[in-house]
Amino acid sequence: MSNTATANTIHSTEIQMLFQYLEDYITYRLNSEFKIKTTKLPELHLDAATSPIAQFIVSTKLSEAEVIILLLALVPHINPSLLQQIITVFFPDGGQFIAFGGATGKYHRGIIPTGETILYVLAGNHLDDRMTLLDYIESGSILFKEQIVYLEQVPIGEPKMSGRLFVDDEYLSLLTTGKVSKPKLSQSFPASLITTALKWEDLVLQEKTLDQIQEIETWLSHNEVLMNDWNMKNNIKPGYRVMFYGPPGTGKTLTAGLLGKYTGRDVYRIDLSMVVSKYIGETEKNLSSLFDKAINKDWILFFDEADAIFGKRTNVRDAHDKYANQEVSYLLQRIEAHPGLVILASNFKTNIDAAFTRRFQSIIEFKPPGVQERLQLWQKILPQNIAVDNDVSLEDLARKYAITGANIVNIAQYACLKTIAKKQDKIQRNYILEGLKKEYTKEGKTITI
Repeated sequence: MSNTATANTIHSTEIQMLFQYLEDYITYRLNSEFKIKTTKLPELHLDAATSPIAQFIVSTKLSEAEVIILLLALVPHINPSLLQQIITVFFPDGGQFIAFGGATGKYHRGIIPTGETILYVLAGNHLDDRMTLLDYIESGSILFKEQIVYLEQVPIGEPKMSGRLFVDDEYLSLLTTGKVSKPKLSQSFPASLITTALKWEDLVLQEKTLDQIQEIETWLSHNEVLMNDWNMKNNIKPGYRVMFYGPPGTGKTLTAGLLGKYTGRDVYRIDLSMVVSKYIGETEKNLSSLFDKAINKDWILFFDEADAIFGKRTNVRDAHDKYANQEVSYLLQRIEAHPGLVILASNFKTNIDAAFTRRFQSIIEFKPPGVQERLQLWQKILPQNIAVDNDVSLEDLARKYAITGANIVNIAQYACLKTIAKKQDKIQRNYILEGLKKEYTKEGKTITI
C-alpha cells in the first residue's frame, strides 16, 4: 500500500472516530433529557492526530464545546445523514423536535444544524447553561471570533439562534483536504485574486514613491509585534488604510500585487460593478458580506477606480443623494474597523471624500514616469534575448514620448508580435512607432513621429 493510501486510511479512521464522538455526545444529551437510560459523557483523545480536522482541533486548542460546534458545522458536508439517523432513534414515528433546532436547505435533504442545535446539544434545556453558552458564542469562542463558523443572518423578528450553522468555505477546504481553496469571483464574493510573476526590481517608480511603499511593507511585516508584543492595540486603530493616486498605467495595481507577493498575503481586487447597486441597502449588504469574509483572512483589499464608491458626499437634494451619502458613511465605518490593509486606487486624489483621506495612514502619488524612468521601462520590458534594430534608440524614445509603463508594455507586445509574424530576428523601429501611434490614438491624442 502506498504512503498516500495509508495516510488516507488513517485520516478516514480519525474522521469516523470524530463523528462517532459527536454521535455519542448527542445521544448522551438526548438520553439525559428524555431520561431513557444513563450514559457516560464521551471523551475524545487526539494525541497522535494526523487528519486535517484532528490537527486543526489540536493546534487551535479547541475546547470541548468548540469541538462539538465545529463537528456540527461539518456534518452536512461529511456525514449528511447523521443527525437524521440519531433523531429517528428517539422519534421513530416522525414529528418535530423543536428544541433540537435544525433546518433544511434548498437541495440538501438532511438536517442542517442551527444555533438552536448548538444550544440543545451542549446545554439541553438548562437555562443557566444556555445563557452561559450564548455568552461564550458571542464573545469567547475562537470559532466565531475568527469567522471559522458563523450563523446565518435571519429575518428581523426571528430568533438569532434559529440561523443555520455554516463553516467558512476556505476552512471547509482546509479541514477536509488539508488545502485552502481561494474564493472565486461571484455575486457573493465580488473580488478576484491578483497575482504577478514580476519582482520588486521590475517596478519602476520615483524614489519618493518607493520609500512610501516601503512603509506599507514595514507595517505588513511588523504590525503583529506592534499591536500585541508592544501592547499598542488600545492606542492605535486596527488596520492600515492607503490611497494610491495617479494616471492609469503608472503601477498602482502592480504595486498592490507585489506587496502581497513579498509578504505572503493574497491580494483581492474588488469588482465595484458587482458591489454598487441601485437598490436601497444592497450596496451596504454587498460590502458587509465582503468585509465579513475578509476580516480574519489577512488579505489585502484593493479597491481599483475607487471614485465610484468612495467619492465625495453631495448636498442632499433628493432620496438618491441621501442614500448615496449613507453608503459612503457605512464604508467609512467598515474601513476604519477592518484589521487588514485596504488600498484605494484613484486617478485623482481630489475625487475621494475627505472623510476617507483624513483617515489614511499613507497617501501615495504615482506620477507619470520621467525620462529616466521611461528609459528603464523600455529596457526592462523589451525582450532581453531579441535584438532591436540599429536605428532604434531607447534613449530617444524615452526622451520624446511621455507615456506610461502600461503604454510601453502594449507597444512592446505589438512590436514583438509584428516581428514574429514577419519572421524577422530584430525588432524594427517602424513597428515600435506603429505601436506608439496606436497608444496615442486610443487616448485621443495626436503624435508627430
